[in-house]
Amino acid sequence: MSDYTPPKVWTWESENGGEFASTNRPTAGATHDAELPRGKHPLQLHSLATPNGVKVTVMLEELLALGHAGAEYDAYVIDIRKGDQFGSGFVDINPNSKIPALVDHSTPTPTRVFESGAILMYLAEKFGEFLPKDGAARAETLSWLFWQMGSAPYLGGGFGHFYAYAPMKIEYCIDRFAMETKRQLDVLDQRLADNEYLAGPDYSIADMAVWPWYGVLTQGKLYSAGEFLDVESYKNVRRWTEQIAARDAVKRGRMVNRIHGEPSEQLHERHDASDFDTKTQDKV
Repeated sequence: MSDYTPPKVWTWESENGGEFASTNRPTAGATHDAELPRGKHPLQLHSLATPNGVKVTVMLEELLALGHAGAEYDAYVIDIRKGDQFGSGFVDINPNSKIPALVDHSTPTPTRVFESGAILMYLAEKFGEFLPKDGAARAETLSWLFWQMGSAPYLGGGFGHFYAYAPMKIEYCIDRFAMETKRQLDVLDQRLADNEYLAGPDYSIADMAVWPWYGVLTQGKLYSAGEFLDVESYKNVRRWTEQIAARDAVKRGRMVNRIHGEPSEQLHERHDASDFDTKTQDKV
């Protein structure tokens, strides 16, 4: 038990420890001047291959796989451990200083889009793919998309933080968020028992949003918490996870803006489809 008593008014006096302590602060806005690079394509993505970043690169690669040449994009790394998200150029396109952020230069005035769910919707509507246009199917897809947006903070900032990144292990916090994470996995498992994909029979932006978090979790690759959460017991989520992981566009999307892990699975910047050919040759 802790003997901590919250003060009447909280003040920020020092870093609170943990892996991201040097970049955490209670204020918004830029901390330094940093101009963003600009590539040759209308779509400019500034991101990192975290689960939220992977959602968007998977979507873009899926659109390209369908033949949408207008979905060609340049992707640049925003290293959140170094505080790149607080550079003036990035803050201009996302005042919330979170990845990913997209700028579409194909519009009369460049369009900025931030928040991963908003980017998925923007691209789905721009290209007419992976989101039904109306009716119950559209409502179901959006419901699961926003389920992810509301649920993932419990998995990431809750369970993930206290299980993997906090400077000390606090039993209450880990238990609290492990319970909620397992409840969410059960929600998904029950849904996927009778549906091939989250919104029904068709692959959609709902799957692209949920998979980088909960699919990767059930693969044991998120926070190395697979055994702890007994992810093997969620058989329907596992089936869905492996089905999506086998998609070529998903394999490519996972590589983009990845700067950690196996070098052959990293593609720091993406400017052309041929960038993946170089990585494939590296594996041979």
